[in-house]
Amino acid sequence: MIPFTLTAPARSRLRLLCLGAHCDDLEIGCGGTLLTLLRSAGAVEVHWVVLSSTGPRREEACRSASEFLQGAAASTIEIKEFRDGFFPYLGYEIKEFFEDLKQRVNPDVIFTHYRDDRHQDHRLVSDLTWNTFRNHLILEYEVPKYDGDLGSPNVFVPLHEADCRRKAALIMRMFETQRSRPWFTEETFLALLRLRGIEASSPTGYAEAFYCRKAALEVQLNIPLGA
Repeated sequence: MIPFTLTAPARSRLRLLCLGAHCDDLEIGCGGTLLTLLRSAGAVEVHWVVLSSTGPRREEACRSASEFLQGAAASTIEIKEFRDGFFPYLGYEIKEFFEDLKQRVNPDVIFTHYRDDRHQDHRLVSDLTWNTFRNHLILEYEVPKYDGDLGSPNVFVPLHEADCRRKAALIMRMFETQRSRPWFTEETFLALLRLRGIEASSPTGYAEAFYCRKAALEVQLNIPLGA
């Protein structure tokens, strides 16, 4: 496997856009990667968007985002109130939000939902991400759940065990409303990180995994044009 490094050439900050349908999606899907980037990638600017959170869930979303984004050079947190479970039927309004968002944000990397996620809200967010941001590096994260829709990701981020355990502990502490769900446990989150670590041959044994549909690699061609 050939490693690549996330950097922001010719600019002082790496700009990230993080898109989640519901509060806890981002933390579960890419929380370990964010913790690692904020600790080791220099100045990182994060625009964090949760599209559906109301009441206690909204409060949890705000607290958790603030916790995960500690150490960011700059951060913006947006919590919207689109109806949970009804995204396909609210497509026009959510599409308008995405169109507004692209006027305000020009990220280097976008984290969004996996396109084949069985949750209808997740799939719509993934589709609109691709419809709206057409010249960006997009990494689709995974969320384990009852639907059993985990696939075969093709991008891996090795993580230190300490970051993995911090991610799992923060999720459990921040999202009290979700603790009654049988799958919502530290063991679930750590198990997936361990499994992806095996697949990535991670030196630490842990990794988060993503799907990348399209990427452009810069190479140096040391031959004359037309040769």
